[in-house]
Amino acid sequence: MKLQNTLILSFILLFNNNVYAISKEAADCYKAFDRGELSNAATLSSKALQANEKDRDALICQGRTLSAHHDLKGALAAFGKADALSMDAFDKTVIALITSHAYRAEQQLDQALAGYQQTITYARQAKYPGFERLSDIAIGDIHFELQHYDLALEAYLKANQLDANDNERGESYERIAFAYHTIKQDELALENQVKAFLMHEKVGTLDQYAHSSVELGRYYVIAKKYDSAENVLNKIIKFAKEQGGQYYEAKGSYVLALAKAAKGDTAAARMLTEHAKSIAKAINDTQLMDEIIQQTQGLF
Repeated sequence: MKLQNTLILSFILLFNNNVYAISKEAADCYKAFDRGELSNAATLSSKALQANEKDRDALICQGRTLSAHHDLKGALAAFGKADALSMDAFDKTVIALITSHAYRAEQQLDQALAGYQQTITYARQAKYPGFERLSDIAIGDIHFELQHYDLALEAYLKANQLDANDNERGESYERIAFAYHTIKQDELALENQVKAFLMHEKVGTLDQYAHSSVELGRYYVIAKKYDSAENVLNKIIKFAKEQGGQYYEAKGSYVLALAKAAKGDTAAARMLTEHAKSIAKAINDTQLMDEIIQQTQGLF
């Protein structure tokens, strides 16, 4: 959701700067909100609206700030006023998307799904595929949360068709891989995770590359392609050690333990599991420790 908020801010500021003058207070409010300074954002939006009650951008920022404080009623009122001031499909797209986010934040998922579908309609009219893609991803995430895995996969595949660059393609392939894995289509999961790995290897952040490597190793283990699993996992463990990435060293180590155990090398599997646990303990990551224990339970 943080990434989606950043993208929304970028779209709004880019569009507004090219079309009409956004008030300084509203622009500062957007930036304060994106930095997580909610109290400052609320102050700036109020100041802007005192000067001009029809400041659409200030209303948007006010609504997003109220939503962040779980005041759905107040957020919807602000968005409704902003929508009444919207003059084209782009404006309508922005309002529909952030309104959907507000419903989703309060777990009103039916309203959120309807809102994201409306966003897609407006985005197509406005010819802004980036917003259509964000909506498809959000729809997929909600269906995944509701355990409607086939519908989630359908939405992720639609988003994939709208990817604008290799980074976005890498993110999509990873979502698609996990969806296929969840519905037990592990060959397709592996195929898409390979694609995700290749994208993140080329253009991803270090975290994206490391995560995609570990997950690729995991899918190789599931597919019983243990040599391939060991190859990719040994590489990422070495890379993580060199980069000081203890978190991914631990994850890679316990997934490698799964491969070793499957090949009958229980001594190596035990050693790798204990090593992963020692890292989780050293970095005080209880969630990682729980994951290691759960994933290696009954391994020996």
